[in-house]
Amino acid sequence: MEYGQIKEMLCCTDDPVMRLEMVMDLGAHLSPAPASAACHDVVGCASRAVICRDGNRFYGDADAGVVRGIIAILIAMVDGRTPDQIRAMDIAGEFASLNLNLGAGRLNGVNSMIRFLQNL
Repeated sequence: MEYGQIKEMLCCTDDPVMRLEMVMDLGAHLSPAPASAACHDVVGCASRAVICRDGNRFYGDADAGVVRGIIAILIAMVDGRTPDQIRAMDIAGEFASLNLNLGAGRLNGVNSMIRFLQNL
C-alpha cells in the first residue's frame, strides 16, 4: 500500500484503539525480503526490528505487531527513493502527523528506525 493511502486510511477515525488496530493490520501484510536484500537489525527498538534494502526497495519485519505496522508505514514513505531523497525527507514530522497513540518506548524505536533510514 502506498503511503498516501495509509495516511488517508488512518485519518478516517479518531479512535486511538482503531488506529492501532489498523497499524497492526498493515504490519500483517508486509512482503518478505528477497534473498538479495541487505537486512539490518535496528538498534534502539525494544522489539526486534529489521529493515532490509534491495536497491531502492525496502522490506522489514519485527517480532511485535505494532512494530511491524510502524515499519510498514515507514517503508511506504521511503520505498523507491534513493538515500539522498530519503535524507531530504522530514520522515519524523510526517510520521508525527499521523497522530498515533504510541508510548515513549515505541517512539524511541520509531526514532531509531528513522535514523537508520536517514543514514543509509
